[in-house]
Amino acid sequence: MLNLVATSIFNLYRNAFGGLSRTAWMLALVMFINRSGAMVLPFLSVYLTESLHFSVQQVGFTLSLFGLGSMCGSFLGGWLTDKFGHFWVQIMSLMLGGGFFFLLLILKTFLSFAFGIFILSLTTECLRPANAASVSFYTSNTNITRAFSLNRMAINLGFSIGPALGGLLAAISYQWLFVADGCSSLVAGLFFYFYFRHRSSRQAIPKTKEKATLISKQSPYHDRKFIAYTFLSCCFGIVFFQFFSNLPLYYRQVYFLPKTTIGILFALNGMVVFSLEMILVYLLGQRYKLVHLISLGTLLAGFSFVLFNWFKGVWILYLAMVLLSIAEILAMPFMATVPVHRSNEENRGAYMGMFNLSYSVAFVVGPYLGSSLITHFGFTGLWWFTVILAAIASLGFWLLVPKMEKAVE
Repeated sequence: MLNLVATSIFNLYRNAFGGLSRTAWMLALVMFINRSGAMVLPFLSVYLTESLHFSVQQVGFTLSLFGLGSMCGSFLGGWLTDKFGHFWVQIMSLMLGGGFFFLLLILKTFLSFAFGIFILSLTTECLRPANAASVSFYTSNTNITRAFSLNRMAINLGFSIGPALGGLLAAISYQWLFVADGCSSLVAGLFFYFYFRHRSSRQAIPKTKEKATLISKQSPYHDRKFIAYTFLSCCFGIVFFQFFSNLPLYYRQVYFLPKTTIGILFALNGMVVFSLEMILVYLLGQRYKLVHLISLGTLLAGFSFVLFNWFKGVWILYLAMVLLSIAEILAMPFMATVPVHRSNEENRGAYMGMFNLSYSVAFVVGPYLGSSLITHFGFTGLWWFTVILAAIASLGFWLLVPKMEKAVE
């Protein structure tokens, strides 16, 4: 009986991971190396309050500048990808971004650090649309959602390592977080260059026919349905990105958790996504429509935060993190397939850039809005806001996505 169960589980994982190209796996490995050093962002709000003595609103403003840089980087990265190709954009983002982490070590004042975090975010965020274009380039349409999930699995595996190790390093000195993040970015950049330098010539891109292409030459900024889709994605992002900005403050200021425990909670997110995403995408993607998965994931994200208003105790922190991780699995990989299906190779960078722009805008609005709500209404008001916004976004996806699919058909 145990052998039969083990065999079934093995076959399930084999089917979920099978059929993906070697280059898709190498792209995932690059992201794993990069995210294994992702230690600064989970502890940034704590670092700014405890080491640099910023106020809560200054922290919110700084994180919003991080989001503004991310927004500009998404637009710039998409434009550069369509103009110069995804290879060089990723090299530039990884190598320059790694250097900027070291530069942040010497910035101590509010204005200098805020400017530095903007430049860092601008540079590193150029990676996302270029990387997404690479994933779609090296993967067939039938495997595109699983390829994005593989990439996200690698990111989350790295993210499960980074914050956990970061919690230990932060207990020694916050400076080591910036060193580790910078080194991992540089190593990822070098690995990417030597593996992909003969595989990513823009002239070598084959002109394939895509069955799910809705728009051939049009800019995403003229695609009204897609603009509405990115707005709803932004609302989801505002909810989800409380995970990076105000949730660590909640852990620290309400539950007085040590840095190591905060690192473990963030690592839990990475491990849940790493363990379950490919399997759930493989199983659910075949049985349910995009609209069902995206809408449910969005609603569940808001629900995971409002649990803090209903229950007290450290146990609810772990339960909420598991639910937020499942929400991430249900929403994010399927949301990323929509811009691929509405674009072709000439404008895919722009579409992916605009989609990532929605998350970047969320990172501009979310931290500052969240910190303002905390200042005036406390964490209770913030958590009620997240579930209301998530419910609105979920309803919006429920109404919009079927119309987008009908247009494709």
